[in-house]
Amino acid sequence: MMKTLLVRGMLAGLIAGVLAFGFAYAFGEPSVTTAIGLEESAGHSHSHEGADPAPAEEHEEELVPRDIQSTAGLLTGVLVYGVAIGGLLSLAFAFAQGRLGSLRPRVTALLLTAGAFTVVFLVPFLKYPANPPAVGQPGTIGSRTELYFGFVAVSLLAGILATVFGRKLADRLGAWNGFLLAAAGYLLVIGVVAWLMPVVDEVPPTFPASTLWSFRTASVGTQVTLWLALGLAFGAFAEKALKQRTAVSA
Repeated sequence: MMKTLLVRGMLAGLIAGVLAFGFAYAFGEPSVTTAIGLEESAGHSHSHEGADPAPAEEHEEELVPRDIQSTAGLLTGVLVYGVAIGGLLSLAFAFAQGRLGSLRPRVTALLLTAGAFTVVFLVPFLKYPANPPAVGQPGTIGSRTELYFGFVAVSLLAGILATVFGRKLADRLGAWNGFLLAAAGYLLVIGVVAWLMPVVDEVPPTFPASTLWSFRTASVGTQVTLWLALGLAFGAFAEKALKQRTAVSA
C-alpha cells in the first residue's frame, strides 16, 4: 500500500507542478522580465558613468538563455519540486491516516497539505519574502539563502512538534482545545525565532513597488496553486486506492 500511495503522491505532484507552471508563467514571468530589464539598464548606466570604458564592452554570457529559463527551465524546476513534495505528502499521509480521527482520506490529505503549506512556505515567506532579480546584493546571496532555509527548518520542526503534542493534548483536553494549544505553541516558538533572526531588506528605494508586489503575489499564487492542486489530486487518488484495498480485503 505504501508503494501505491507513493506513486499516486508523485503523480499528484506532477499534475500540481504542471498547473503551478502555468500560473507562474502567466503571472510571474512578466514581473521577472521587468526586473531583469531594470537590472540590465542599471548596469549599462553604471558602465557609461565609469572612467574605464573596457568593462562596458564586456558582457557576461548567460549559461542558459532567458527564453529557456522562463519555459523549459521553469517547467523542469516546478515539476521536480512538485513530484518531491507529492512523494513526501504520501509518506506523511500514510502515517497520519487513522491517527487524526475518523476523517475521510480526502480531508486528511487536505489538512496535511494546508499544514505543510503554512509551515514550509507561508510562515517563512512572511519573514523572508521572495525577491525578483535586481533586488539584493550579489555578495549576500549565500547568507540570505542560509537564513531562509534555516527558518524553514525551524518552522518545520516546530510544526512537527506542535502536531505531536497537539495529538496528545487532544486525548486529554479534547480535539479543539488540543488544536488551539498546539497552534499557540507553534506561533509562540516561531514568533520568538522570527524576532531573534536578522531582518533582510535589500530592496533598493528606486525599485518599482508595483513590480515587487506583482512578483511576490505571483510567488504566493504559484505556491497556492501547487499545494491546493496537490491536496485535491492526492486526496482523490488516496481515497480511491483505500476503497479498492477495502473492497479486495472484503
